[in-house]
Parts: sequence; C-alpha cells; structure tokens
Amino acid sequence: MTETSPEDVAAIKAENSRRHRAAQTTRNLIGALVATLIVVLFLVLVVVRPDLQAADPVDFATVASQAQPGVDATLAAPVLPVGWSANRADLTTSGDIPVWYVGFITPGDQFIALNQGVNANATWVDNTLERAKPTGSTTIDGIEWTVYDHRSADDPGNLAYALVTVAGESTYVLHGTASDDEFALLAQSLGLR
Repeated sequence: MTETSPEDVAAIKAENSRRHRAAQTTRNLIGALVATLIVVLFLVLVVVRPDLQAADPVDFATVASQAQPGVDATLAAPVLPVGWSANRADLTTSGDIPVWYVGFITPGDQFIALNQGVNANATWVDNTLERAKPTGSTTIDGIEWTVYDHRSADDPGNLAYALVTVAGESTYVLHGTASDDEFALLAQSLGLR
C-alpha cells in the first residue's frame, strides 16, 4: 500500500472543493433563473391591466355644422346605418384648399376616410392618395368614381382601396380598408346626384 503524501491529500481536497464550487454555481444560477421566471409569471397573471376601450364616437354631423360657416361648399355629413361610427372629424387646409375629413369605422371594423377638398386640384388628390395610380372606374348611384384598388400591394395601409369623384366644387376622396360594399354605401350616402 502506498502512502499518500500530505501534498497529494491537499491537491485531492482542493480538486474536490473546486468541483463542488463549480457545481454549486450552476445550481445557484438555475435556481435564480427559475425564481425570476416565477416572479415574472406571477406579475403577468396578477397585475391588473385596464381594458382598452374605444374612444367615444365623434358626432361628425355636429362638427360639420359648426365648421360650415367657414366653407363655401356644403360639407358632407352622410346619414349612415347603425354600426357606423366616426373616430375623427375636422376641417383643415391643405395649402389653400379647405379639406373636410371624417374617419369612419364600418360595421365590419374596417376604416374609410372621407376627404372633401373644396376647389381641389389633381395635385391635392395625388397628395391625399400618396401618388397611387388609378386602376379603373365604377358607377355608384349614377356617379362615376375613379377606383384605386391596391389591396394586393405590400402593406398598402389605409390606402388599400380608394374612390375619387368631383361633384360641384368639391372633390371627394374615400380611402381605407373596408369592403367594396361598405365603400359603395358611403359613396351613396353622400347624395351627390
């Protein structure tokens, strides 16, 4: 039997201690990660989050009547069926063109913007539609509309579909994400005949 020298015993003890400390560090790390995940999960499940409620609908007809004295053309205030609402309505100017704007949410939870430019020009239409190109035309309730159907484009946003017509001194640009039927309903409700 060979005798172990005190140096060998010390080296063996040191190696065993080193292995123990290395294993302990890994266990501590795993334990800390598990504890952190438990705390995060608890916070996600328990913390109360307020329900995000839609903003109150805008009474665009009232806004139109209040803005009307400042505009020569009659501002569009279409009468729409139940389920339609407006989230914004205002009269602004684009250059020297008065622009009446109403943002509608349709019953299908889609969006249609109504832009009415008074004495507008082709540049205003191009700017409103971000220079989109027309793709055809359609007749709705006896009124000819230019169609801009870019639904198949990559990320067309709120310019996925648009209709443009001129009636009297106003140019109407409808654009958004709604269905053809919802666009047609809004166009008819403008009473442009």
